[in-house]
Amino acid sequence: MYWMPKSAVKDRVANKEQTLAFELVVSQGRIADRSPGAIPGAALAAAVIRDRTGLTPVVIGAASPPKTDDWSSSLPEAKETLQALQRAVSDILDRGGRPLVVANTCSASLATLPVVAKRNPDTVILWIDAHGDFNTPQTTESGYLGGMVLAAACGRWDSGLGSGVEPTRVVVVGARDIDPAEEELLRHSGVRVVPPADVGPQKILSIIGDASVWIHVDWDVLEPGYVPAAYAIDGGLIPDTLRAIFELIPNHQIVGIELAEFESSDDPVKDAASLEHLIHAVSPLLPAK
Repeated sequence: MYWMPKSAVKDRVANKEQTLAFELVVSQGRIADRSPGAIPGAALAAAVIRDRTGLTPVVIGAASPPKTDDWSSSLPEAKETLQALQRAVSDILDRGGRPLVVANTCSASLATLPVVAKRNPDTVILWIDAHGDFNTPQTTESGYLGGMVLAAACGRWDSGLGSGVEPTRVVVVGARDIDPAEEELLRHSGVRVVPPADVGPQKILSIIGDASVWIHVDWDVLEPGYVPAAYAIDGGLIPDTLRAIFELIPNHQIVGIELAEFESSDDPVKDAASLEHLIHAVSPLLPAK
Protein backbone atom coordinates (compact mmCIF):
# COMPACT_ATOMS: atom_id res chain seq x y z
CA MET A 1 0.00 0.00 0.00
CA TYR A 2 1.33 3.42 -0.95
CA TRP A 3 1.34 6.00 1.83
CA MET A 4 1.60 9.71 1.13
CA PRO A 5 2.59 12.17 3.86
CA LYS A 6 -0.02 14.77 4.80
CA SER A 7 2.31 17.51 3.60
CA ALA A 8 2.50 15.92 0.14
CA VAL A 9 -1.29 15.60 0.01
CA LYS A 10 -1.61 19.29 0.87
CA ASP A 11 0.94 20.19 -1.80
CA ARG A 12 -0.94 18.17 -4.40
CA VAL A 13 -4.24 19.82 -3.50
CA ALA A 14 -2.58 23.23 -3.60
CA ASN A 15 -1.07 22.50 -7.01
CA LYS A 16 -4.48 21.43 -8.33
CA GLU A 17 -6.09 24.59 -7.05
CA GLN A 18 -3.31 26.66 -8.60
CA THR A 19 -3.78 24.89 -11.93
CA LEU A 20 -7.49 25.66 -11.92
CA ALA A 21 -7.18 29.26 -10.74
CA PHE A 22 -8.52 32.05 -12.93
CA GLU A 23 -6.64 35.30 -13.34
CA LEU A 24 -8.50 38.42 -14.44
CA VAL A 25 -7.11 40.59 -17.23
CA VAL A 26 -8.84 43.70 -18.60
CA SER A 27 -7.90 45.39 -21.86
CA GLN A 28 -7.98 49.19 -21.73
CA GLY A 29 -5.92 50.15 -24.77
CA ARG A 30 -7.66 50.97 -28.03
CA ILE A 31 -7.72 47.93 -30.31
CA ALA A 32 -9.57 49.24 -33.37
CA ASP A 33 -12.37 50.70 -31.22
CA ARG A 34 -14.85 52.64 -33.31
CA SER A 35 -17.32 53.35 -30.50
CA PRO A 36 -16.87 55.32 -27.26
CA GLY A 37 -18.33 52.75 -24.87
CA ALA A 38 -16.10 49.72 -25.41
CA ILE A 39 -13.13 50.69 -23.23
CA PRO A 40 -15.20 51.99 -20.29
CA GLY A 41 -17.54 49.03 -20.80
CA ALA A 42 -14.66 46.59 -20.33
CA ALA A 43 -13.64 48.43 -17.15
CA LEU A 44 -17.19 48.26 -15.77
CA ALA A 45 -17.57 44.58 -16.60
CA ALA A 46 -14.20 43.77 -15.04
CA ALA A 47 -15.17 45.65 -11.88
CA VAL A 48 -18.38 43.65 -11.51
CA ILE A 49 -16.47 40.40 -12.06
CA ARG A 50 -13.87 41.51 -9.53
CA ASP A 51 -16.58 42.14 -6.96
CA ARG A 52 -18.22 38.79 -7.70
CA THR A 53 -15.05 36.69 -7.69
CA GLY A 54 -12.52 38.56 -5.57
CA LEU A 55 -10.03 38.46 -8.46
CA THR A 56 -7.74 41.46 -8.81
CA PRO A 57 -7.65 42.62 -12.44
CA VAL A 58 -4.43 43.20 -14.32
CA VAL A 59 -4.96 46.21 -16.58
CA ILE A 60 -3.41 46.17 -20.05
CA GLY A 61 -3.06 49.35 -22.09
CA ALA A 62 -4.12 52.97 -21.70
CA ALA A 63 -7.41 54.34 -23.03
CA SER A 64 -7.53 56.54 -26.11
CA PRO A 65 -10.43 57.92 -28.15
CA PRO A 66 -12.26 55.79 -30.71
CA LYS A 67 -12.04 56.48 -34.42
CA THR A 68 -13.15 54.92 -37.66
CA ASP A 69 -10.03 53.70 -39.38
CA ASP A 70 -8.91 50.81 -41.54
CA TRP A 71 -7.30 47.66 -40.13
CA SER A 72 -4.02 48.62 -41.80
CA SER A 73 -3.70 51.59 -39.43
CA SER A 74 -5.54 50.31 -36.38
CA LEU A 75 -3.44 47.13 -36.18
CA PRO A 76 -0.03 48.85 -35.87
CA GLU A 77 -1.54 51.42 -33.53
CA ALA A 78 -2.71 48.59 -31.23
CA LYS A 79 0.56 46.65 -31.44
CA GLU A 80 1.84 47.64 -28.00
CA THR A 81 -1.45 46.75 -26.28
CA LEU A 82 -1.79 43.49 -28.18
CA GLN A 83 1.75 42.40 -27.39
CA ALA A 84 1.26 43.21 -23.70
CA LEU A 85 -1.99 41.27 -23.68
CA GLN A 86 -0.30 38.34 -25.38
CA ARG A 87 2.46 38.31 -22.76
CA ALA A 88 -0.07 38.45 -19.93
CA VAL A 89 -2.10 35.52 -21.26
CA SER A 90 1.03 33.54 -22.02
CA ASP A 91 2.37 34.10 -18.49
CA ILE A 92 -0.91 32.97 -16.93
CA LEU A 93 -0.95 29.76 -18.94
CA ASP A 94 2.74 29.14 -18.24
CA ARG A 95 2.16 29.19 -14.50
CA GLY A 96 -0.81 26.85 -14.73
CA GLY A 97 -3.55 29.45 -14.50
CA ARG A 98 -6.57 30.21 -16.62
CA PRO A 99 -7.05 33.64 -18.21
CA LEU A 100 -10.33 35.46 -17.73
CA VAL A 101 -9.98 38.29 -20.23
CA VAL A 102 -12.41 41.21 -20.38
CA ALA A 103 -11.75 43.01 -23.65
CA ASN A 104 -13.00 46.16 -25.25
CA THR A 105 -13.16 44.62 -28.74
CA CYS A 106 -12.89 41.20 -30.35
CA SER A 107 -9.66 42.41 -31.92
CA ALA A 108 -7.97 41.57 -28.61
CA SER A 109 -8.25 37.91 -29.61
CA LEU A 110 -5.53 38.48 -32.19
CA ALA A 111 -3.26 38.26 -29.15
CA THR A 112 -4.94 35.48 -27.15
CA LEU A 113 -5.84 32.79 -29.69
CA PRO A 114 -2.32 32.11 -31.03
CA VAL A 115 -1.10 31.58 -27.46
CA VAL A 116 -3.91 29.12 -26.76
CA ALA A 117 -3.20 27.24 -30.00
CA LYS A 118 0.50 27.01 -29.18
CA ARG A 119 -0.12 25.61 -25.69
CA ASN A 120 -2.87 23.18 -26.69
CA PRO A 121 -3.60 22.81 -30.40
CA ASP A 122 -6.53 20.47 -29.70
CA THR A 123 -8.50 23.13 -27.84
CA VAL A 124 -11.95 23.89 -29.24
CA ILE A 125 -12.45 27.61 -29.82
CA LEU A 126 -16.06 28.34 -28.90
CA TRP A 127 -16.56 31.67 -30.67
CA ILE A 128 -19.94 32.99 -29.51
CA ASP A 129 -20.62 35.96 -31.75
CA ALA A 130 -23.18 37.44 -34.13
CA HIS A 131 -20.43 37.67 -36.75
CA GLY A 132 -18.06 35.19 -38.33
CA ASP A 133 -15.02 37.46 -37.92
CA PHE A 134 -13.39 35.49 -40.75
CA ASN A 135 -12.64 38.22 -43.23
CA THR A 136 -9.17 38.91 -44.61
CA PRO A 137 -7.59 42.05 -46.07
CA GLN A 138 -8.82 40.79 -49.45
CA THR A 139 -12.45 40.13 -48.44
CA THR A 140 -13.25 42.76 -45.81
CA GLU A 141 -15.95 45.22 -46.82
CA SER A 142 -15.69 47.43 -43.74
CA GLY A 143 -11.93 47.39 -43.10
CA TYR A 144 -12.70 46.69 -39.45
CA LEU A 145 -9.98 44.73 -37.68
CA GLY A 146 -12.46 42.99 -35.38
CA GLY A 147 -14.07 41.30 -38.34
CA MET A 148 -10.78 39.63 -39.30
CA VAL A 149 -9.73 38.04 -36.01
CA LEU A 150 -10.55 34.38 -36.52
CA ALA A 151 -9.15 34.36 -40.04
CA ALA A 152 -5.84 35.67 -38.70
CA ALA A 153 -5.74 33.15 -35.86
CA CYS A 154 -6.37 30.40 -38.41
CA GLY A 155 -3.53 31.60 -40.62
CA ARG A 156 -5.62 33.02 -43.45
CA TRP A 157 -3.71 36.30 -43.20
CA ASP A 158 -0.73 37.48 -41.16
CA SER A 159 -1.51 39.84 -38.28
CA GLY A 160 2.06 39.68 -36.98
CA LEU A 161 0.85 38.13 -33.71
CA GLY A 162 0.88 34.51 -34.74
CA SER A 163 -1.73 31.97 -35.76
CA GLY A 164 -1.85 28.20 -35.25
CA VAL A 165 -5.57 27.67 -34.68
CA GLU A 166 -6.87 24.72 -36.68
CA PRO A 167 -10.08 25.95 -38.38
CA THR A 168 -11.87 22.65 -37.82
CA ARG A 169 -11.46 23.23 -34.07
CA VAL A 170 -13.43 26.50 -34.30
CA VAL A 171 -17.18 26.62 -33.60
CA VAL A 172 -18.91 29.92 -34.33
CA VAL A 173 -22.07 30.03 -32.21
CA GLY A 174 -24.98 32.38 -32.86
CA ALA A 175 -23.63 33.98 -36.05
CA ARG A 176 -26.19 35.63 -38.30
CA ASP A 177 -24.33 38.48 -40.02
CA ILE A 178 -21.71 37.00 -42.36
CA ASP A 179 -20.47 38.54 -45.61
CA PRO A 180 -20.75 36.35 -48.75
CA ALA A 181 -16.98 36.07 -49.32
CA GLU A 182 -16.48 35.48 -45.61
CA GLU A 183 -19.09 32.71 -45.64
CA GLU A 184 -17.28 30.99 -48.46
CA LEU A 185 -13.97 31.22 -46.62
CA LEU A 186 -15.54 29.80 -43.47
CA ARG A 187 -17.02 26.90 -45.40
CA HIS A 188 -13.83 26.21 -47.34
CA SER A 189 -11.75 26.32 -44.14
CA GLY A 190 -13.97 23.86 -42.30
CA VAL A 191 -15.16 26.19 -39.54
CA ARG A 192 -18.42 25.01 -38.02
CA VAL A 193 -21.11 27.68 -37.80
CA VAL A 194 -24.15 27.15 -35.56
CA PRO A 195 -26.88 29.73 -36.30
CA PRO A 196 -29.10 30.99 -33.46
CA ALA A 197 -32.01 28.72 -34.36
CA ASP A 198 -29.81 25.66 -33.87
CA VAL A 199 -28.11 26.75 -30.65
CA GLY A 200 -28.90 24.64 -27.60
CA PRO A 201 -26.95 23.45 -24.57
CA GLN A 202 -26.89 19.77 -25.51
CA LYS A 203 -25.89 20.50 -29.10
CA ILE A 204 -22.97 22.70 -28.07
CA LEU A 205 -21.88 20.18 -25.45
CA SER A 206 -21.94 17.38 -28.03
CA ILE A 207 -19.73 19.44 -30.36
CA ILE A 208 -17.18 20.13 -27.61
CA GLY A 209 -17.12 16.55 -26.40
CA ASP A 210 -14.32 15.94 -23.91
CA ALA A 211 -11.94 18.47 -25.52
CA SER A 212 -10.50 21.46 -23.74
CA VAL A 213 -12.31 24.68 -24.68
CA TRP A 214 -11.55 28.39 -24.95
CA ILE A 215 -14.76 30.39 -24.57
CA HIS A 216 -15.11 33.74 -26.34
CA VAL A 217 -18.27 35.83 -25.97
CA ASP A 218 -19.01 38.92 -28.01
CA TRP A 219 -22.13 40.46 -26.50
CA ASP A 220 -23.61 41.22 -29.90
CA VAL A 221 -24.49 37.51 -29.99
CA LEU A 222 -27.47 38.39 -27.80
CA GLU A 223 -30.77 39.77 -28.97
CA PRO A 224 -30.51 43.58 -28.70
CA GLY A 225 -31.87 44.95 -25.45
CA TYR A 226 -29.95 42.79 -23.00
CA VAL A 227 -26.25 43.70 -23.16
CA PRO A 228 -25.46 46.63 -25.50
CA ALA A 229 -22.84 46.10 -28.19
CA ALA A 230 -21.59 48.41 -30.92
CA TYR A 231 -22.82 46.16 -33.74
CA ALA A 232 -26.23 44.91 -32.59
CA ILE A 233 -27.99 42.41 -34.85
CA ASP A 234 -31.58 41.22 -34.49
CA GLY A 235 -32.39 37.55 -34.09
CA GLY A 236 -29.88 36.74 -31.36
CA LEU A 237 -29.72 34.53 -28.31
CA ILE A 238 -31.01 35.39 -24.85
CA PRO A 239 -28.90 35.36 -21.66
CA ASP A 240 -30.71 32.27 -20.34
CA THR A 241 -29.52 30.27 -23.34
CA LEU A 242 -25.89 31.23 -22.76
CA ARG A 243 -26.22 30.43 -19.07
CA ALA A 244 -27.67 27.01 -19.83
CA ILE A 245 -24.75 26.24 -22.15
CA PHE A 246 -22.17 27.35 -19.61
CA GLU A 247 -23.82 25.33 -16.85
CA LEU A 248 -23.19 22.14 -18.83
CA ILE A 249 -19.55 22.69 -19.83
CA PRO A 250 -17.35 20.82 -17.32
CA ASN A 251 -15.21 23.31 -15.47
CA HIS A 252 -12.03 21.29 -15.87
CA GLN A 253 -12.28 21.50 -19.67
CA ILE A 254 -12.17 25.31 -19.72
CA VAL A 255 -8.75 26.66 -20.70
CA GLY A 256 -9.81 30.29 -20.52
CA ILE A 257 -12.57 32.80 -21.10
CA GLU A 258 -12.79 36.13 -22.85
CA LEU A 259 -15.72 38.55 -22.82
CA ALA A 260 -15.77 41.40 -25.33
CA GLU A 261 -17.72 44.34 -26.70
CA PHE A 262 -19.93 45.46 -23.81
CA GLU A 263 -20.81 48.98 -24.86
CA SER A 264 -21.36 51.19 -21.81
CA SER A 265 -23.49 54.33 -21.87
CA ASP A 266 -23.74 57.61 -19.98
CA ASP A 267 -26.59 56.18 -17.89
CA PRO A 268 -25.39 54.30 -14.77
CA VAL A 269 -28.83 52.79 -14.18
CA LYS A 270 -28.96 51.40 -17.71
CA ASP A 271 -25.41 50.07 -17.43
CA ALA A 272 -26.19 48.37 -14.12
CA ALA A 273 -29.18 46.59 -15.65
CA SER A 274 -27.08 45.47 -18.63
CA LEU A 275 -24.36 44.17 -16.35
CA GLU A 276 -26.95 42.12 -14.45
CA HIS A 277 -27.78 40.33 -17.72
CA LEU A 278 -24.08 39.89 -18.45
CA ILE A 279 -23.32 38.36 -15.06
CA HIS A 280 -26.43 36.20 -15.16
CA ALA A 281 -25.23 34.68 -18.42
CA VAL A 282 -21.63 33.96 -17.41
CA SER A 283 -21.94 33.29 -13.68
CA PRO A 284 -21.68 29.49 -14.14
CA LEU A 285 -18.18 30.10 -15.51
CA LEU A 286 -16.97 32.39 -12.75
CA PRO A 287 -15.05 31.16 -9.72
CA ALA A 288 -16.62 31.64 -6.31
CA LYS A 289 -15.29 34.45 -4.15
